[in-house]
Amino acid sequence: MDEFSFIDSIKQQFYRQPTLMKGVGDDAAVFRQPAQDIAISVDTFVDGVHFTKNTMDAFHVGYRALAANISDLAAMGAAPAFYLVSIVIPTSWSETELAQIFTGMKELASIYKMDLIGGDTVSGNELTLSVTVIGYADKKKARYRSEAQAGDVVFVTGTLGDARAGYHILTSEGDYTDADYFIKRHRLPSPRVEFAKRLNKLSRITLNDISDGLASEAAEIAQASQVNLTLHDELIPTSKPYKQFPEGLQHKWKLYGGEDFELLGAVSSSDWEKVRKMADETNTKITKIGYATVDADYGGVFLTQHNTRERIYKRGYTHPI
Repeated sequence: MDEFSFIDSIKQQFYRQPTLMKGVGDDAAVFRQPAQDIAISVDTFVDGVHFTKNTMDAFHVGYRALAANISDLAAMGAAPAFYLVSIVIPTSWSETELAQIFTGMKELASIYKMDLIGGDTVSGNELTLSVTVIGYADKKKARYRSEAQAGDVVFVTGTLGDARAGYHILTSEGDYTDADYFIKRHRLPSPRVEFAKRLNKLSRITLNDISDGLASEAAEIAQASQVNLTLHDELIPTSKPYKQFPEGLQHKWKLYGGEDFELLGAVSSSDWEKVRKMADETNTKITKIGYATVDADYGGVFLTQHNTRERIYKRGYTHPI
């Protein structure tokens, strides 16, 4: 299939977003949005680095690639609207597999009424996806890492470590309980868009999506906001079947595992009950795990465990494949 035939095969037959003036078919897409702030995010995914056929079908590759970007928008308090996909195509991937990548993205996009409005294709040695997403936030309600303050409640959505446990199951022989649950968490994450949108009612809240692990994302908030964050190990939420794994791996994965695509947040203690109510309204599990302080030295993340308090550090994250 040549480039133009491929583009025709993935092009949407109709568009969902009323702000779109022109989609695929010209040198650029055009959308009009006078009433809201626009948030844009881009991520690149490379075969052998971020995914592999050994642990993911082509459908999952597309689904998770778009999910990762949508989670970034959720962390900014923005609702997703459009996405663009540039793809480097090697001869080792069949036309059927390529179609399945876009099918995976389209399935997730349909949930949020997102439109595919452009991209590019080129031949190369490794399959590479570059996904750009565009979303809308209410004016002056985009959420930044730099807005945490002393006394804030620190919280997370969902349960942590599940995605890394799913990868472990896919790559390690064994008899596991609820294996399908963990594998789904690895392959088909669910961005917290509805919950993040509901938080627009608050005047101030800080959010970060957990893509590189809790310790890393907490450090980003602490550094940007010039605060310290203290997290309580026993409060960090995990799923019930997560207890089947060795304690050392449980501890490692929930702090450094990454790719759960849950949200880490900090909010005024006076607004905490409002956040809990919004979580209930969107059927979102939410857990208070710590607090923020302002000290002489800032930018640190501390973990309390077994009556001790120690600093934990942002680690370089290696994507499991």
